Amino acid sequence: MKNIYLLLMLLAWVNLAYGQVREAPNRYRGDGPHEQLIIRGITLINGNGAPPRGPIDIVVENNVIKQITVVGYPGVPIDPEGRPKLKEGGKELDVEGMYLLPGFVDMHGHIGGKMQGADAEYVFKLWMGHGITTIRDPACGNGLDWVLKHKMRSEKNEITAPRIEAYTVFGQGSEEPISTPEMAREWVRQNAAKGAQGIKFFGAPPELMSAALDENKKLGLRSACHHAQMDVGLWNVLNSAKAGLTTMEHWYGLPEALFDDKTVQNYPLDYNYQNEQDRFKEAGRLWKQAAKPYSEHWNKVMNELLALDFTIDPTFNIYEASRDLHRARRAEWHDEYTMPSLWLFYRPSRISHGSYWHFWGTEEEVDWRENYRLWMTFINEYKNRGGRVTAGSDSGFIYQLYGFAYVRELELLREAGFHPLEVIRSATLNGAQALGMDDKIGTVQVGKLADFVIVEENPLQNLKVLYGTGAIKLTPENEVVRVGGVKYTVKDGIVFDAKQLLEDVKKMVKDSKTKDDFEITQPGMEKKSN
Repeated sequence: MKNIYLLLMLLAWVNLAYGQVREAPNRYRGDGPHEQLIIRGITLINGNGAPPRGPIDIVVENNVIKQITVVGYPGVPIDPEGRPKLKEGGKELDVEGMYLLPGFVDMHGHIGGKMQGADAEYVFKLWMGHGITTIRDPACGNGLDWVLKHKMRSEKNEITAPRIEAYTVFGQGSEEPISTPEMAREWVRQNAAKGAQGIKFFGAPPELMSAALDENKKLGLRSACHHAQMDVGLWNVLNSAKAGLTTMEHWYGLPEALFDDKTVQNYPLDYNYQNEQDRFKEAGRLWKQAAKPYSEHWNKVMNELLALDFTIDPTFNIYEASRDLHRARRAEWHDEYTMPSLWLFYRPSRISHGSYWHFWGTEEEVDWRENYRLWMTFINEYKNRGGRVTAGSDSGFIYQLYGFAYVRELELLREAGFHPLEVIRSATLNGAQALGMDDKIGTVQVGKLADFVIVEENPLQNLKVLYGTGAIKLTPENEVVRVGGVKYTVKDGIVFDAKQLLEDVKKMVKDSKTKDDFEITQPGMEKKSN
């Protein structure tokens, strides 16, 4: 009964943290779709690990890539006679000298939340303004019907939004607690019949996890799991992967699989999981309790996961405030892009999930820096041995903002040891493969759909140029300027002005601040009323 109670508490938290937010309005941005769209003169950075190449013209017809043509050489004027011809009524996008990548895939994208005050339009435009053209919603906190409605509207391009893959939380919508393997199987069948693409687990008793994953696999659906501490002592990542789980989220459950001198985390005896600081403080000490990198047991677990073609979605960014709280709080985009309600949600709290700043200090941050070092070592080596690593953000918590946090995730993959081309592959092709969509998206290839990111600066040289706020640069004339930011996001052949989308977001935030007479202040430094 204890596990059933915890599952009900978890589902209640999902409702509280997310709730149902306002639906996205009808699309009023974006040029297209066009019967023919020719993107002219770009340098292509593909998602398959290939080096950049250009200048290239890309021909799109009715949202399908029809032609990818090299039209010259760097530094040499392009001969117009050797270029694809524009049909009557076609559209040209002259982006000569710019860089084009496949549309980004955010593998951990919650669509706002009632407590955060993050409505769909706000979230979608932050994502699209950063080149994110596909997201996986790993909870459907707004309700499966709500998410599927937006998925359908996005597919029809009735709204400005990425493609959406809907993964419901195990047990979501059940009329009674799931307590038997057959109940678990029946819920999985109903979930599939309702139209979900997969399931998000937080853990469950082994007999329920085993039955649910087996049934889900039979139905050809995919799955993700945040191996929460409540069940990880009996069922870690290795158990899930062997039972058919396709993707693990974050890192919970992986250190536990790597234990070689214990079976449970070394919890202090006064630990309480409901105390957010207890939970996150001790999580920062977990990787030090696992087998040492490259040891026999460490290698054994890695090789077993590799043999299962298992996907890891680390979401490095969502925990970064744990190792540097000041940096996360002071990120420059908060002033203009973070909603007042979201800023208040981030503040120290005993209720808001992830607001664990009860008395966060130097000792906790030092532990978390070591945690990252060991965690990143595993992830980088997993990639080196052929394992699939994806990019996910889990924004809306812990000072991480939609879109901006995704770019930070790419920077952290780079910090972990990924070559910039490997980073882009994680953000594009690997995500598409993990979702089973690599026949449609993930690389720029004839026959695939027209999802692109176009940026004026080379992101391989500096990933910061993907941030909506751009990157700081000193010109030869000693002028300090901002460069970059995604120029265009193309989804389904529709060209969106990414900077205009972010201007829309800035206006939403400004209007909200004006309405509530709100200004961002740092925790504990708010003006006190007399």
